[in-house]
This record gives sequence, structure tokens and C-alpha cells, in this order.
Amino acid sequence: MVVALPPRIPRRWFRHAIPLAVFLLLLYFCAWSLRARSGCQSGAQSCISEGPPPLQTRQQSRTREAPQQEKLQCLGPRGMLSRMMRTFSDSLNPEGDVELSQYLAGWRELIRFLTPLGSIFAFATVEAFNKVTALEAQVHGPDAVHYKTLAGMVEWERRVGLLERPGIAPRNYATSSGSRTMLLLHRALHCSQLCLHRVATGMLEGPDAGEQCNDAYSKALAPHHSWLVRQAVRFAFLSFPGRGRLLKLACPGTREAEARATLARAAGTLEDVYNRTQGLLAQGGLLQLA
Repeated sequence: MVVALPPRIPRRWFRHAIPLAVFLLLLYFCAWSLRARSGCQSGAQSCISEGPPPLQTRQQSRTREAPQQEKLQCLGPRGMLSRMMRTFSDSLNPEGDVELSQYLAGWRELIRFLTPLGSIFAFATVEAFNKVTALEAQVHGPDAVHYKTLAGMVEWERRVGLLERPGIAPRNYATSSGSRTMLLLHRALHCSQLCLHRVATGMLEGPDAGEQCNDAYSKALAPHHSWLVRQAVRFAFLSFPGRGRLLKLACPGTREAEARATLARAAGTLEDVYNRTQGLLAQGGLLQLA
């Protein structure tokens, strides 16, 4: 027997309420599962126009770094930020390409770093974790010889017809082309870089860290998300830790000036990788692939 809904309850309410409930449940379970998979022990993410935008210029914050950068405690050989910066830097080969295995290794370190900074990062880092895993399967799969560098991957996938049509999402993202997965990671990297840079350089009397990172999300990722996801993320930023708390989590046991200098330097490394990847994706005409 089919029971009709009461006339005063519009059916469109249910179409919005059900996805919202599913999203909130996924957000909770994603945060829990990522902590187990990423190996983090403490609790707790690109706006690309129709044409290729200009590459980011060096942030003015670089001048605010400590004079003796090499002695920053957070950048010691065992530090998480140090490993992240080293692997991302190693992905930039002298030929002007991006080594995919090193790029993905850098992403894994970035995920480990972001996870303890707050629950707002949970959804984004889980998404990144899944995309990193999917691209690693291609980098180490039967066609691995074609997935050594970004430019090599794009050229091969275009030649054999693996590239999706721009704006057409595959039914299962796990079967996406490597180029499409790379574009999605590229946008998320942009958001992370902007957030870290603003946490590192924001003035005490200026906007708080949550507002600045929300602005980074609005510029980098929000244009590519549904209305429901955008509202959920913006709401979550209301409980974002303050700048001082974030600096202590990012660089424990150090003074604020050193923590800021360390984050600024890490954001600079991500910017270098973003610029290189942006140029290669633009050259391949792939900025609107997803």
C-alpha cells in the first residue's frame, strides 16, 4: 500500500533532508576511518577559471620567515612537515615535469599533517586519501611505464582515448583517468596551500584562522562542490581552532614566530608544486576536465 505524504510537507524537503543526513553521517565515519588509515595518533581541506589563470607569484610572507630557516625545529629530519616538503620538492624534476610517485608521497605526508588540525579537514583529507590511492593504483599498475610523470601520463591517456570529456564525471571515480584524478588533487592542494599561508601570515588583529581558511576554501574548492557540501563546510569552519592553537598543533614546542615561519615555508613548497602542475595541466588543456 502506498501512503501519500501530507499535503503540507513539500516533497522537495525530503530530497534535501536525506542527502544532508547522509553527508553528516559520512563526515563522521570518514573522520574516524581516516585516523585509522593515515596512521595519525592525535585527534582532530581550487578555484580554476575557464582559461588557465596566471601562475601564483611568490607570497610576500617569504620575507617574514626566520633568518636561519635551516635551524627551525619543525623542519628537523624526523618532522612531518620536513618529510612533506622534501617529497613534494623531489616531485619537481629538472625537465620541468612532475614525478607522480613523489607527488603522491608528498600528498600522503600532507594528509598526515592536516588530519590532527581539526575535524573540518576530515572530509577533504578522506577525499584526497581515496584519490591518492586510486592514482597510486595506476602509477604501480600494469601500465606503470606511462604513469611516471604528469606530462607522460597526459600524453599517453590522450593517445589511447582514456580522457573523459570535460565536465563529464565518470560513474565510478575509481575508474577515472589519472589526469582527472590529478586535477582534483591539484585543486585540493591549492586550497591547503592557501590555508597554511594565511594561518602563517595572518595578523592578530585581522580575521581569525577559520575565516581565512574558509576564504581559501571559497576560492579553491567551493566552485566545484554542490550547494549542500558548501554549506556543510562553511558551517564546520565556525568551530575551527584559533590561530594560536593551530600553530601549536602544526609546530609543537616552538614559539609562535618559528611556527609561523615554518608554515610559511611549507606553504611556499606547496605553491611551487601547484605552479608547476598548473602549467602542465593548462598546457594539456585539462583545467576543465572535472
